[in-house]
Amino acid sequence: MENYGKKAFAALCLGTMLFSQPVAAQSDYVPAPENLKARQEFVDNKFGVFLHWGFYSLFGQGEWYLQTGELDGHEYAKAASAFYPSHFDAAEWVSAIKGAGAKYICITTRHHDGFSMFDTKYSDYNIVDATPFGRDVIKELADECQKQGIKLHLYYSHLDWMREDYYPLGKTGHKTGRKSHGEWDTYYAFMNNQLTELLTNYGPIGAIWFDGMWDQPDDFDWRLDEQYALIHSLQPACLIGNNHHKKPNPGEDFQMFERDLPGENKAGYSSGSEIGNLPLETCETMNGTWGYRVGDLAYKSVSELVRLLVRSAGKGANLLMNIGPQPNGELPAAALERLKGMGEWLSTYGETVYGTTAGDVMTAEWGTTTRRGNTLYVHILADKMPEMIVLPLKDKVQRAVLFGTDQKVEREHVQGGVVLHTAGLEPSIDRIITLTLK
Repeated sequence: MENYGKKAFAALCLGTMLFSQPVAAQSDYVPAPENLKARQEFVDNKFGVFLHWGFYSLFGQGEWYLQTGELDGHEYAKAASAFYPSHFDAAEWVSAIKGAGAKYICITTRHHDGFSMFDTKYSDYNIVDATPFGRDVIKELADECQKQGIKLHLYYSHLDWMREDYYPLGKTGHKTGRKSHGEWDTYYAFMNNQLTELLTNYGPIGAIWFDGMWDQPDDFDWRLDEQYALIHSLQPACLIGNNHHKKPNPGEDFQMFERDLPGENKAGYSSGSEIGNLPLETCETMNGTWGYRVGDLAYKSVSELVRLLVRSAGKGANLLMNIGPQPNGELPAAALERLKGMGEWLSTYGETVYGTTAGDVMTAEWGTTTRRGNTLYVHILADKMPEMIVLPLKDKVQRAVLFGTDQKVEREHVQGGVVLHTAGLEPSIDRIITLTLK
């Protein structure tokens, strides 16, 4: 189903010509100095908030409802005319997220249903032209992020269940009434034109977060070299990540893991995700779903979220924690409560997470460790305190105290490491022992 619209038609020919020009391949990609700086800042940030929001929130059935509901795309698209998130306030969103201790926000600019949440010239199927709301929420959020000093990352779908030039059909979106045509060049130009808008009209963008490559066979040519080169030419510091569930491709700047910590595959998405040498990020939902689902009230507790953040940091990875905003433009009250709790915890213990690297023990039954220089933070994430913890350390321990206190923790050096005697300590969300290493 064609979704060019009147204003998009005029831009189509120009856009196709514009992005048929050759660009430097990313197979020999050498990150610019500002990109390397941005990578380090990304690694140090450790915590971001993901926002899955589109007019699909009206249905209260998650962001995949066009697919899972087996809906006709023409009928589905009519719901955009009822989307009026009157309570949306970018300042309130950013303040709540920043208050949680998050350092960046990642929001869906265009999900698999093809609806753009920004003012684009290349499709009328967007929040400004297709809804009575008529406001560019990405622009408002970008301006507020700059005002409050928090980075903005943009999710962008590689697949589209509505456009007929998304060809071939792929593994999903077969029942929307879309008839696929062999016009991949047109669709590719459309994507690059939208990416150019996002990287030109919305100020500094911290990252482009791609999703959807898994919809096509492994040998499908997405022409990533050209697309990645375009992004890096427009904003060299903008990081590129792709949720393709495989080892990183040339030109990518960080690697993400969906619903799993790096090296794990509990959710079943990471069987082919060989860990590369790029910055790492784990994305997870605060409740059970990405987009707003009216029946999903199974929110993780503050304790669970803090422990997930700490375990991510112990793997050297960021945590990107998702919230599905409501159709009226508000963040759910349960999500705001969790954000407040995480912010309170990080205001006291943030130094054991921000700016750290993976510790000497990344995964253990009792918890994990993070490290900054010669300081090792031992995070005991257990409801029942273990009697002792054995740490295989090469360095000698000069001092062992409970974090933020002078209370010493009994220790003894053994061959190959140190034993911390922890039986007398009280359990908590995260009982932290600070080790000063020689």
